[in-house]
Order: sequence, then C-alpha cells, then structure tokens
Amino acid sequence: MIHEDSSRRIGLARVLSKLGYCSRSQAFDLIRAGRVGLNGLICRDPEAPVRSERDRIAVDGREVAAQARVYLMLNKPRGVVTTASDEKGRETVYAYLDEGMPWVAPVGRLDKASEGLLLLTNDSEWAACVLAPETHLDKTYHVQIDRIADTELIKSIVQGVRTDDGSFLQAKCAEVLRSGEKNSWLEIVLDEGKNRQIRRMLAPLGISVLRLLRVAIGPLVLGDLPKGALRALTDIDKGALDGAMRQKSPVRAGQGQCERNCPRGSREVGARKKS
Repeated sequence: MIHEDSSRRIGLARVLSKLGYCSRSQAFDLIRAGRVGLNGLICRDPEAPVRSERDRIAVDGREVAAQARVYLMLNKPRGVVTTASDEKGRETVYAYLDEGMPWVAPVGRLDKASEGLLLLTNDSEWAACVLAPETHLDKTYHVQIDRIADTELIKSIVQGVRTDDGSFLQAKCAEVLRSGEKNSWLEIVLDEGKNRQIRRMLAPLGISVLRLLRVAIGPLVLGDLPKGALRALTDIDKGALDGAMRQKSPVRAGQGQCERNCPRGSREVGARKKS
C-alpha cells in the first residue's frame, strides 16, 4: 500500500519511484510495457492518477510495497560511469553494489574522468532535495591542474568565467592546497550543480584538469573510504546532511575563502596526493 495523504492523487510512475521500487524513467518503461497493474488491471498510462491507501500497484503480478530507505556513499573510481548500464560496455557504479541490494540510483553524477564521493539512494525525494539549486548544498572538490596556480587564477574562479557557449560559471570559494614544479592542487567549493562545471570553468582560462576528486558533500566527508568502497550513511551522517539542507548558506558563490566552509577532514585528501 502507498502511505500518503489519501486525498492526494499522483501519477503512477512517480508513485513507483517514491516507493523506492525503481527510477521514474524505469517506471515509465515498465508501465508502457504492460508490466504494471493498478487495482488488478494492467495500466499503460504512466500518469494515471493513484490514490494513496486505496490503490494497489503490482509489477509482474507482485504487489509493490514501500521499500526500506537506503542511503549509501561510494568512493567512485576514475573511469567508472554513473549509469545503470552503458552502451559502450564501460564499467558502471553498479558493479560496486552488493548482490541482493534494493534498487538505488546515484544522486547526481560524477563524469567518467572524475572520482570521489558519490551518494546513492532509493529515496527519490531526498535525492531531489540534495540536488535542488535552492538547497545550495556545498560540494567540495580537490582539483589537480596542469600549471602553478596564482592569486589571479583563484580570483578568476571566484569572480566567475564566461564560457564559449555563453554560460557564466563561478565557484563559491577556491584556494591553493599545494603546488609542485609543474602543477597545483586546488580546493574548489561549488553550491550549484551545473554539468562538468569545474572543467568548463577552467577551460576558458587555458587550464586542463589532471585529477578531479569530490571530497565532501555538505558536512559529509569522503575521509579514508577506500577507492571503490561503499558504506551506508549513519544516522549522524544523514542527520547532518538534512540539517545542512535546512539551513541557508551564509556565503554565496564568489564571496568567500574555503577555510570557513570546508568540512573537517576534507582538506587532507588532495594534500596527500603527489603533484
């Protein structure tokens, strides 16, 4: 049964997603394939209205009940894609999940060349909150670039860069973690979720990204979780993230240095890497 206000009707595909059974796009496919029943009858309309506490949903003849909520964090390795399947046969993040685990989906994406902290969950509403622009949840990255960073570069990243396609991209804050003879590690904090933002932001400045690691999402820090390892969020982890999403960020993009906002422990990841 669906545990919602019984007077409210929502679309069938959305209900399946809210129950944690599958993603909304997967639900559309199941429904259109005639595999979903509503009150004993096959329904092929993903937007068919469903009334909670009254309507019964089944997939392949088995009634669907709300799944226990699962919240996971993965240290995504470089070269792995964040899709359920890949037409090119590349390894996906699902190769790192245990067999028999309930369906989960990545919360946002890290592109193939990026690595680090990735959240996965079957709680679609919570995932939407994490990704929502109005939440302004900080994402902290350690970025190795192909040159020695200076104050002008940091200033440009924070003040914002206009890309070739006309987009305006900026970091909430940035600073140099360390420099070698030919390259530097930066810490860059974003509070927006634009596609490949860091790479696109640095490209107009003539800078190539050598490594890109996400080391924190809000107060949740990657820490010493081994590459390719997965763990469940603790109640403390989940509560801290929820609390961060309820609070308004005191520093907007382009207005601050990383030190005041950086989660404890995230600053050590890039610093341990050799330039």
